[in-house]
Amino acid sequence: MSYFCGSYPIIEKKALAGQIYSYTLLCPQIAENAHIGQFVQIKAEGYMLRRPISICQTDKEKGTLRLVFEVRGGGTDKISQLGAGDMMDIIAPLGHGFTLSDAPNGKVIVVGGGIGVPPMLDIAKKYGENCTAILGFRSFDRIILDKDYFATGARTVLCTDDGSVGIKGTLAAPLKEELKSGAAAVYACGPVPMLKAAAEEARLAGVPCEVSLEQRMGCGVGACVVCACTVIRDGKKQVLRVCKDGPVFKGDEVVF
Repeated sequence: MSYFCGSYPIIEKKALAGQIYSYTLLCPQIAENAHIGQFVQIKAEGYMLRRPISICQTDKEKGTLRLVFEVRGGGTDKISQLGAGDMMDIIAPLGHGFTLSDAPNGKVIVVGGGIGVPPMLDIAKKYGENCTAILGFRSFDRIILDKDYFATGARTVLCTDDGSVGIKGTLAAPLKEELKSGAAAVYACGPVPMLKAAAEEARLAGVPCEVSLEQRMGCGVGACVVCACTVIRDGKKQVLRVCKDGPVFKGDEVVF
């Protein structure tokens, strides 16, 4: 695993919804080496442990990295106080990302829930009209990046828990319906119940599925083993590290 550690200039900051922010950093080395599904570790001033944030988008030509995160505590709140022109201290790119075809001519489905929506955006961009993006949010005021997904050309389906926009309820029903017409792969990121449902629907449809797990992390490079998860490989139960062995795993091997 090759990664870089340094402070990089913030060239854009946007408030997306509530306490959710989008940051674009100029970091050519990281952008060149990053793969879809990887993450960064951000230093928060005054806090010992860095905060893991999934990579939303990379632009290798411009040398930029886009990060989208929600304030969920003191560390992310401190990070959110940074603005355009400030420097952000990160370690990246970290972890193993999604397994994607270099010839994106087969249909794929991406499933994102809440703050699990940002990491899937570059998949939609890669596959364009050959991608269906099923995105779930709690309510209308929590919706983020919908316009970005529409701009990729992907068929974008919105779901909300309260039915304020799109389909009311979880993502399982629209995913099951979409799988009836076939797909080469399903990619998912979001809350554990959503990942479990996505993996199960894909299994029943006989479609390969990969899921990106969200876990609390310490080091981010596999040394502290804080982010342990359980998988079953070759019929044997194994304990792996989300940061180094993941965060992306095959859906049918994760013990949810």
